[in-house]
Amino acid sequence: MAPIAALSRARLVAILAPVFLLGGALVSQYVFGLFPCEMCMWQRWPHLAAIIFALLAIILRGRPPVSVLFAALAAIAIFVSGAIGAFHAGVEYHWWQGITACSVPATGGNPEDILNAIMNAPLTRCDVAPWSLFGISLAGYNAILSTIAAVAIFVLLGKARSRI
Repeated sequence: MAPIAALSRARLVAILAPVFLLGGALVSQYVFGLFPCEMCMWQRWPHLAAIIFALLAIILRGRPPVSVLFAALAAIAIFVSGAIGAFHAGVEYHWWQGITACSVPATGGNPEDILNAIMNAPLTRCDVAPWSLFGISLAGYNAILSTIAAVAIFVLLGKARSRI
């Protein structure tokens, strides 16, 4: 594979993986009503960062060394989201304790408004998977797909970098 083709594919995976994974999380929330817990939200931030890094890699494609750097940063961010997803999946499967109470913070206002906000807020626990397919939760799928995407980006960057 030509180095430019490998770099182009790395940038493509770097933008598509977080867009689809973050998009899937948003669709599951807003279309299917699967409200995210605190750890679910933690997994979204690295994907957002990966999208920004991937866009910079695409914008700066005329400068291969800089483009490689931003694609690598996107891969790292994707991997971080996958690592958080793996930890979260372990909490869901009760392999270990979570580090959060997964509570909804109260907002300011009078006590009645705070109580109403608490009573009307959807309760989403981090240690219960709201959905699974083949025994794998959304956090588990994020862990698997993010890790695969990050490894694919690094492999492609390795092929591209050896010839740039």
